[in-house]
Amino acid sequence: MRAPWTMMMVSCYYFALSFLILNRSSASAQPFDYPTANLSTTWTNNVSAPHTVNFTDGSTVRAILLRGTFGPRFACGFYCNGDCTFYVFAVFIVQTNSGGGIVQPSIGFPQVVWSANRDYPVSYGAILNLTAAGELVLRDVDGSTVWTTNTTGKSVAGMNLTDDGNLVLFDVNRSVVWQSFDYPTDSLVPGQRLFQGQQLIPSVSSTNWTAQKGLISLQVIENRGLFGYIESNPPQLYYSNLVPDSNTTIDKGYVRFLNGSLSLFIHSSEPNDPDDVMSIPQASSAQYMTLMPDGHLKVFEWQTGWVEVADLLNRDIGECGYPLACGRNGVCSNNQQCSCPVSSSPRIDYFRPVNDRQPNLGCSEITPLTCNATEDHVFIPLENVRYFAFVTDMNTDMETCKQACLNNCSCKAALFQYGSNSSDGSCYLPSDLFTMMNADPNLVHFNASAFIKVQNARSPPSSTSQVPNKKGGLTTTVIGSIIGSVLVLFVVVGFILCILHKRRRNAKMEEEYIKEVPGMTTRFSYAVLKTATENFSKKLGQGGFGSVFEGTLTDGSKIAVKCLEGLGQVNKSFLAEVESIGSIHHVNLVRLRGFCAWKSERFLVYDFMSNSSLDRWIYHGNREHVLEWERRKKIIMDIAKGLAYLHEDCRQKIIHLDIKPQNILLDSDFNAKVSDFGLSKLIDRNETEVMTTMRGTPGYLAPEWLSSVITEKVDVYSFGIVLLETLCGRKNFDKSQKEENWHLLAVFQKCWEQGKLLDIVDEHSEDMQTHHSEVVEMMKVASWCLQTDFTKRPSMSTVIKALEGMLEVESNLDYNFTDPRLHKTTVEHEKDFTPLLASELSGPR
Repeated sequence: MRAPWTMMMVSCYYFALSFLILNRSSASAQPFDYPTANLSTTWTNNVSAPHTVNFTDGSTVRAILLRGTFGPRFACGFYCNGDCTFYVFAVFIVQTNSGGGIVQPSIGFPQVVWSANRDYPVSYGAILNLTAAGELVLRDVDGSTVWTTNTTGKSVAGMNLTDDGNLVLFDVNRSVVWQSFDYPTDSLVPGQRLFQGQQLIPSVSSTNWTAQKGLISLQVIENRGLFGYIESNPPQLYYSNLVPDSNTTIDKGYVRFLNGSLSLFIHSSEPNDPDDVMSIPQASSAQYMTLMPDGHLKVFEWQTGWVEVADLLNRDIGECGYPLACGRNGVCSNNQQCSCPVSSSPRIDYFRPVNDRQPNLGCSEITPLTCNATEDHVFIPLENVRYFAFVTDMNTDMETCKQACLNNCSCKAALFQYGSNSSDGSCYLPSDLFTMMNADPNLVHFNASAFIKVQNARSPPSSTSQVPNKKGGLTTTVIGSIIGSVLVLFVVVGFILCILHKRRRNAKMEEEYIKEVPGMTTRFSYAVLKTATENFSKKLGQGGFGSVFEGTLTDGSKIAVKCLEGLGQVNKSFLAEVESIGSIHHVNLVRLRGFCAWKSERFLVYDFMSNSSLDRWIYHGNREHVLEWERRKKIIMDIAKGLAYLHEDCRQKIIHLDIKPQNILLDSDFNAKVSDFGLSKLIDRNETEVMTTMRGTPGYLAPEWLSSVITEKVDVYSFGIVLLETLCGRKNFDKSQKEENWHLLAVFQKCWEQGKLLDIVDEHSEDMQTHHSEVVEMMKVASWCLQTDFTKRPSMSTVIKALEGMLEVESNLDYNFTDPRLHKTTVEHEKDFTPLLASELSGPR
């Protein structure tokens, strides 16, 4: 009798075990820790996802993996903060109960320690997929690939979240194929190492958690130590922890975050003998380390909330030693008191706080420095002022140091250190000026002086000058010897008064609308623009909406003034441009300096772009020099960043609708800036597509224009055309070619089919031919952007990652780029366009 009873017990045991395993594999029925996932698993970022918790601080987590129960534990999944418009896939620390459920404490949770897509957040409805091929892929709601581990074909067997918060893809031998520890963001957790070649980079601010990467970075440099930099040209060093010189063979240096220390290892042959150790209080609970946006390296521990337990770099550099302690151009005194540089004799304010209530945000120039008026550059002298990143540019005397800064337009200050004699000292000329610090001369063994370069403006015009509101009057004088009719006279006068009333009403509505546009730019008077342009005598070019003239303001800065011409289209273009870019600022968008509305005339004022538009440099027979590969690559990336900002980072989504080389302007350093927003369309963030009439320029129009239903992907298509023209050095429609080669897209398609893409690389550039393999790789990005089906085109943020080599181009593409409906001539299109206006501005502007 005992044997059958034993067999029955064993059977029950295996049945119960099988039941538990089956329940553990169900994503909706995981009551305890669930740290692993199998291949072919998909998670969707929506309210129906299991393990969704909303916190009182506005953050939300949707955990897909959780390690451990009862207490602060690591989890990974979707995370958002604030209004939860955007999400990141992240590893975070949450509080759990004994049943493995995520609970909400009174303060301080959750805490993100790693994220995959911080710079490219996704929307509600995004999908994370651990594919059957072993690749972890994050796709936004539009289907575009935002982030991937690129592990297809590497024998991945599953995914695991380890006890120390490392997200791992492993193979059948449980060996690591990919791990999040190899791609740190701004934080380290105990047990994690920061190897040479890796960086900690915080977000722009602690509140703007989805912003682009900040200026600060921390990294290990081989055979030297741990270094902290702030981004500039060149980067400026604000912290260094040097190791002693050694003849020991170097393998790979790293820092390791342990419970109780941050250890710096440089010599792999001495793994138990770190070169330097920073002490950290022993943790009794969860702990993490973060590089803050201001450069501090802080350690936090969970107690009744997250508590700062160490500020690791302070002992070496002090509160005022951080480059952003008082922001750009700020001066830091004891206890981090921040002020702006002031000229004492005579007292003139050249700087003002960025925010009066937050002096640590730095100081802005009242009159910006300009290279067009170097004779008006003067210095604000500051005595006993040191700088965190003093690198000796030259050994010289004080006057030579100052003169060297005056001779270099990019120099922001002459920083001079010397002993007892100012004729023998060290000179540093930074191109970006961050926080300076007051130094007690009794506590340092050298003298330090700072000479801040400023623009000594000569009676600049008031930026708020307004044109007097001259009410137009109409005096009707009827002189005649012909018998008139009083009735006709009343009709004529009534008709005229009606027109005047309508014009005044429209002008008032336009005036009120302009006042309500956020961040409205400077309004110039007509007299100021007339003087600046020498009565509009220096014409740069003619475009669809009018002419552009070169001008110089009284402060010496050069401008380009666009005079809008036409009837109703003038106001429509004027308001579109002002609304689109009047309140936004980005390094790759042309800056709208201001506007002028005078009588019925409308003017837009921009920064002057000395290298004109891109078409001048890429079309044969219409350029002065051939652009080398690196410069073309930089221009392409600049355009992509400008469009990504318009599509994804503005308060309202902005679709440009007229991307072409003529609308890409180049400054003196060939930095590309997107311009001409007269056709642009503003879309609310919750809109995915809009109906609009056809507009733009033939040859750059996406196929979906024929349906009048558009998304931002029309700009992606136009970008693809511009990208292809830049790589091939020719127009997309060029009748100087053989007839079968008139259309660039047809040639591109044929070369794809024949495997002869090298044939269309710009043959007039030897440098492009030398880098032909890189050019062909970029052509793949162009082909992705030129998909006929707009849903298959990438977002511009995805394009940026593909250009940077962080993301592979989709492999399943349609290479049928030609659409005969879009090959009609301009005349044939005119009946479809409202309006069809092609820009031909090729001069500097």
